[in-house]
Amino acid sequence: MADIQLGAHTIRSHGIKIARFHMHDWIILVLLGIIDIILNVIEPFHRFVGRDMLTDLRYPLKSNTIPFWAVPMIGIVLPVFITLGIYFKKQNVYDLHNAVLGLLFSVLITGVLTDAIKDAVGRPRPDFFWRCFPDGKDVYDNITTNVICHGDKSVIREGHKSFPSGHSSWSFAGLGFFAWYLAGKIKAFDRRGHVAKLCIVFLPILCASLIAISRVDDYWHHWQDVFAGGFLGLVVASFCYLQFFPPPYDTDGMFALYLPCWFQYSISWGPHAYFFMLADSQPQNGSTSIAADNLNVIPTMIEPMYIQSEGQNHLALRDSAPTLDEMEAGVDRRMQ
Repeated sequence: MADIQLGAHTIRSHGIKIARFHMHDWIILVLLGIIDIILNVIEPFHRFVGRDMLTDLRYPLKSNTIPFWAVPMIGIVLPVFITLGIYFKKQNVYDLHNAVLGLLFSVLITGVLTDAIKDAVGRPRPDFFWRCFPDGKDVYDNITTNVICHGDKSVIREGHKSFPSGHSSWSFAGLGFFAWYLAGKIKAFDRRGHVAKLCIVFLPILCASLIAISRVDDYWHHWQDVFAGGFLGLVVASFCYLQFFPPPYDTDGMFALYLPCWFQYSISWGPHAYFFMLADSQPQNGSTSIAADNLNVIPTMIEPMYIQSEGQNHLALRDSAPTLDEMEAGVDRRMQ
């Protein structure tokens, strides 16, 4: 069924109302950002690294193929720009607000979890040897054989933050959420078998995977770090998306809860808050007179008719559309 225009709800008309309703969410978002900054500043746990443990930690010290600043540009800014484009087409500030809020929550929750685990685990990076001994002259404690590093302190501190990968978790958090969002917008799971839609959904996941793989190629992370970071980001992204939007494969679930049966259709493009707003705008008696003026919809004309079957009268509904008339005429002929 074709999309039904549900009216325009713009930033000017509903923006202040939505911002006030979600004020506490934005406050929590700011607190998460502050916590993440603190976790990046504090000293991580310095795990014991003995002489015999450096065999797998002698990979060369390289610069990042994808710098740190590029990750939020790809995983946050780019999805927000595309979401803005969808807003200008749909004129639905509920969708824009919840998409941006959900994306930021996905990334910041993932960031706090990732950096907290990094500081607690303190796993050495694959290039730890050259971070610890930049001149190649290794020094160890005579009793414990633990390394005695003489490199730059900030470089050594970063050398103890291998698990999990922050690039991987942030990328999968932002782009994973965006993949869910795209799946809902293009109705990827409408059961019509359009594989091209899946290619669009998997494109952000592919981009996140390439970012994660670069961390192994640059010898900044072990493969376990990348796998754990990507899994963490994707799980958090899924929870955050489902917090604000119905599942993309739900063809009529949320809408059926709030609107009459004659007005159900695929609603995976809309956030929960939008349909709660529509439900609140309905008459309290729950009648089917949802204002067509509010929804810009003219419902199909329904006419009552009686069908004689086995000596009993049954009330049926007849649609004025010619296709349904022909079907009903066929039903009558079979019953005669």
